[in-house]
Amino acid sequence: MSFMRQVSRLLDDEHRSSIALLDRVGHALASGDATTLQSLAAPLQRQLEHEIGHHFGFEESELFPRMAEAGDGDLATLLTEEHETLRAVAAELRPLAAQLAAGTLPPEQRSTLQRVASELVERQVAHIQKETMALLPMLDDLLDDETDRQLAFTYSVDA
Repeated sequence: MSFMRQVSRLLDDEHRSSIALLDRVGHALASGDATTLQSLAAPLQRQLEHEIGHHFGFEESELFPRMAEAGDGDLATLLTEEHETLRAVAAELRPLAAQLAAGTLPPEQRSTLQRVASELVERQVAHIQKETMALLPMLDDLLDDETDRQLAFTYSVDA
């Protein structure tokens, strides 16, 4: 999908990177490849911190209010609720991923890690797909050129 707005393209690029990592995590979980999963733990932590902090925060503070003003408040509310769910899953996953990356995850925690990581992969992929199909195309109509430039700059500088 091709987007006209800088903000849409920035978010789409991040979505694509997230999907690629989540796919690798999902394959490692499905195959039981502990070595690959351990090698993905640190990148997953970094991605979660960026996604949950910067990406979600930007959408909630800059984009969702504009959507609500334009009459798309229901979608903004749904996406915000999904962000809250993803934050809760990420909060449970982060310490487990940190232990896995450090090689200190207790064996009795492996099943919890697998359950929570699988939930994150499933929920985040579905969320990204929803944003790609609904939110990003909407931004092409919602933002004017100047607002798009300002928001793209803000998003890039705050990253």
